[in-house]
Amino acid sequence: MNKKVVNTVVVIVILLLIGGVAYLAISLNQEKQANKDMQELAALDKKEMENEYQQFADQYNEMKTRINNDSIVEQLTREQERTQQLLAELKKTKSDDAAEITRLKKELAQVRSILRSYVLQIDSLNQLNAELMNENNRVRGELAQSNQQNMALASDNMSLSEKVAVAAQLNAANIDIVMLYKKAFSSSSRDRVKHPHKIGGSTQMKVRFVLTRNVTAQNGMRTIYVRVLTPAGNVLGAGERCNFEGQQIACTARKDVEYTGEEKLIEVYAPKTTLTPGSYRVQVIADGHEIGTRTIELEK
Repeated sequence: MNKKVVNTVVVIVILLLIGGVAYLAISLNQEKQANKDMQELAALDKKEMENEYQQFADQYNEMKTRINNDSIVEQLTREQERTQQLLAELKKTKSDDAAEITRLKKELAQVRSILRSYVLQIDSLNQLNAELMNENNRVRGELAQSNQQNMALASDNMSLSEKVAVAAQLNAANIDIVMLYKKAFSSSSRDRVKHPHKIGGSTQMKVRFVLTRNVTAQNGMRTIYVRVLTPAGNVLGAGERCNFEGQQIACTARKDVEYTGEEKLIEVYAPKTTLTPGSYRVQVIADGHEIGTRTIELEK
């Protein structure tokens, strides 16, 4: 191979090397720019999250000034402190920590949802307060006409705090009686429903109902009492006693349940006894008050 050809090959190799180096330099520069852009976007996203957390914390503080209820104010304070804690965690987190940023985004969505529920609740209470104030003004305008009329109206005119206290009570809905029996010719002794309201062939009465959803009610263990009045007016079973409107009365059965503010199905079994057809009144009692009642006709 002559010298000219060798020189030509060397030149080509050098040009290829220069081209490769140039291509790598351009690719590296583009990658650095892309990383820089991603870091800037991540930092901007983190800053927007911080702003939202701060806005939500400020909103909780504002809402506490709009409601005159210690229980709700306490709930708002807890949520505000939780929001501020999450904000502090976010500020300590680096913008390129994808796992932690994702977690705090999910927490932010939950904070937003909880805040929205409190906004609706407080707006409803404030609307109720406005209605009560209008009613009070109407009642005061009628004071001059009749003192007796004033007393009747005043008894119906609850304060906002009384309304909130009522709203915080538990409520029992869909109250029903189910008569149970042990299925004939079966090796299983499990209770089975034969006819919900038919006494014949039954071995025991079950009372079931639903504790409805109530975000203002206090969560935790609650004792629920069931009182079943027979057609003769007697308390079925009468093996329990409970406080009702300041007095101790006989009850059919009781059950301790954990209430979380969400809807909960409750089933209470009455003591086995001989039953007669007729109208049975079921009362559900909690915290010294009746939270639901229903009269049910039982057949033979």
